[in-house]
Amino acid sequence: MTTISHYPHDLNTKYYAVLLYRNGNPISFVCRRYKCSKASLMRWNKKFNGSKESLLDKSHRPLSPHPNAHTEEELYWIKNYIRRNPNVSLCELYGKLRVEKGYSRHARSLFRIVKKLKYPINTEYHEKYTPKKYDTPTNIGIKWQLDVKVVPKQCYTGKLPDKFYQYTIIDEASRERFIYPYKEQSSYSTVDFVKRAITYFGYKPETIQTDNGQEFTHIKKTDKIHPLDNLLNALNINHKLIKPRTPRHNGKVERSHRNDQ
Repeated sequence: MTTISHYPHDLNTKYYAVLLYRNGNPISFVCRRYKCSKASLMRWNKKFNGSKESLLDKSHRPLSPHPNAHTEEELYWIKNYIRRNPNVSLCELYGKLRVEKGYSRHARSLFRIVKKLKYPINTEYHEKYTPKKYDTPTNIGIKWQLDVKVVPKQCYTGKLPDKFYQYTIIDEASRERFIYPYKEQSSYSTVDFVKRAITYFGYKPETIQTDNGQEFTHIKKTDKIHPLDNLLNALNINHKLIKPRTPRHNGKVERSHRNDQ
């Protein structure tokens, strides 16, 4: 007999198929009429005791809880936090449980149990960030973008092994840029490069924008003033730092470095 794929049969289909089979009809005839497999028909016939209720699907829920399931105490913590603060976010709830209650489970476990128990909490994902249009100056001397990169070994033609760093500064309005190589990536090189850039362009900008590298600013909290900030304060130039780990905010100079490759 040809094998028939599984269908989600309703209760009436199971009931009348078993009755038809018990009335002496061949198995192949019953399976063709009710579009079921032989295995399903035999399983229904074994369960049937004369009433429709005997053919109802039984629950697949396990009789005992999983050994790694949330304990009653953990469920009480979760329910109590949500009851006291209905507007709590999932991240905040997870943080409070870890710090205050020693909750050691993964955040995904908390997400699943909150969703399963239908607790009133916001579990939706944030919408994807859409970058806003960058406000590019229309006049030169408004803002410069400054960055540094390692010069690839393929670009070095010397015989002795050496390493160079390319400092790049670009005017956002005119896209004119100035580059200069150094053997070290340091605040001393940065200060010297800015002085050379002002001499090259013939004017100083209102703002110089950099990332958060240690050659441009202090990476740890300190009362000391960075050498670059000392220079810019003396020249009355504003030093703007972009958001950490967001190189697209310095996109023009980053793109020029990519084109150099």
